[in-house]
Amino acid sequence: MQIQLTIEKLLAYAKAHLFLKDEDEVYLRNVLLSVLRLDSPYEGEADVKDAVEADVPDALMEEIAAYAREKKLTEEGAEERFAANLFGLLMPMPSEVNAAFRGIYEKDGPQAACDYLYEISVKSGYVQKTAIARNLKWTYDDGKSGLEITVNLSKPEKSNKDIAKLLSAPKGNKYPACSLCKENEGFEGSATHPPRRNLRTIKMTLGGEKWFLQYSPYAYYEEHCIAINEKHVPMHVDGKTPAKLLDFVDLLPNYFIGSNASLPIVGGSILNHEHFQGGKHLMPMHHAKIRTPYTSPEFPHLTIGILDWYNSAVRFEGPRGEVEACAAKIIEAWMDYDCPECNIISHTDNTPHNASSPILRKIGDKYSFTIILRNNRTDETYPDGIFHVHPEHLNIKSEGIGLIEAMGLFILPPRLKRQFAAIADILCGNTVYDESALEDAGNDLYLHRSMVKKLLAEGKAASFEEAEARVKDYVNKTCAAILDNTAVFKNDEIGNQGFANFLHSLGFQEA
Repeated sequence: MQIQLTIEKLLAYAKAHLFLKDEDEVYLRNVLLSVLRLDSPYEGEADVKDAVEADVPDALMEEIAAYAREKKLTEEGAEERFAANLFGLLMPMPSEVNAAFRGIYEKDGPQAACDYLYEISVKSGYVQKTAIARNLKWTYDDGKSGLEITVNLSKPEKSNKDIAKLLSAPKGNKYPACSLCKENEGFEGSATHPPRRNLRTIKMTLGGEKWFLQYSPYAYYEEHCIAINEKHVPMHVDGKTPAKLLDFVDLLPNYFIGSNASLPIVGGSILNHEHFQGGKHLMPMHHAKIRTPYTSPEFPHLTIGILDWYNSAVRFEGPRGEVEACAAKIIEAWMDYDCPECNIISHTDNTPHNASSPILRKIGDKYSFTIILRNNRTDETYPDGIFHVHPEHLNIKSEGIGLIEAMGLFILPPRLKRQFAAIADILCGNTVYDESALEDAGNDLYLHRSMVKKLLAEGKAASFEEAEARVKDYVNKTCAAILDNTAVFKNDEIGNQGFANFLHSLGFQEA
């Protein structure tokens, strides 16, 4: 009778957390019996207290997955998809979620509406709160705005080559076309596509186009949301992008919003579908101040300046109309801007290299717009990217430095948890240092051989805890150096003059 009891727990959980109505309880009990291939429900008084009080659905999902595995209700390895499917059945339909979101928005405001969508995304198991909580997180006080660092244990590492393949992949009949498409909502999933039966999204209009909002299942920060174009079109940032971002913060002023650059190496991990990322969290970059102020006769109501930040960023604040026009002007001008003295070449034949990462917040009645200038050119010295992670840092981070990292929150690959512990063991003498063994490409610490040698040259650690602290300090400084690598205009005499020349070309002058 255990699985029949699980059904009662599921129904109680759905009534407590997923807005299941009493009138639908009998119907859904029968649906669950059918899916689980049972003839009759639980008899007697079911103890469902734990389910009602549960913060997340993990325990129930595990019970379902175990039963599906035992009774071979699905193919091997698909048990989690099977469990997600059941939770999708227990949730309100997308139309009901959208109606509820709008009703809460009108009555209690944007944050309350977002709270509703976020809560249902967590309670359905779509936002994987337990897995996210296992990530390693810490902050680095760099003496400026600080950096935030996460070793993400729930998502595998992608190479720049893997990401670039998405743009050139043949257009077949894959359904859904990618993991962001609107057709994901309610999709059961497959061996090559994650389950999305328990996904719910909110419709919105940005820049006159149909978009929708959802939360990231692998949230990197508080209320990590994704705004996605309903059309499966490639990432592109141009003069029309600012209007879309402005429409978003007018609708949800409680969130920041930003876009990855639209080129490989400097873009994010998904370049084949236009989307933005945002959320409630304030990134380290948001706390950065203006380093060099500028003015513009064309935009008299804006405060403008170069940001005191690692990479090359311009921030301007003021009323919507001028902010939109200024952002469009900078984005369009940067696409074709060359500065050979700083290694910046906008095109090789017809291949573009310059791209922008625009970021927006609404603060009161003002709009605060930041544009990070990017370039993805490569050369013999830096085959992975001149303004990408330099070779000496690739052991820590090899993926492209996308929007989130560029703003100061580093998402490091899960392999590092294991590797950092092994390095700490060597530093404190728990493991004997074997330099020749680390030169073997098959060794788990092969990528870190230079890091290990450098740390040992500074002396042995007295304890594992001290060794861990030294490894973390090394990572902190590496992350800061990586952001410096991404700056197209370095913070030196040549770079500062190059940055000034670009802004002068737009009619801006030092204040």
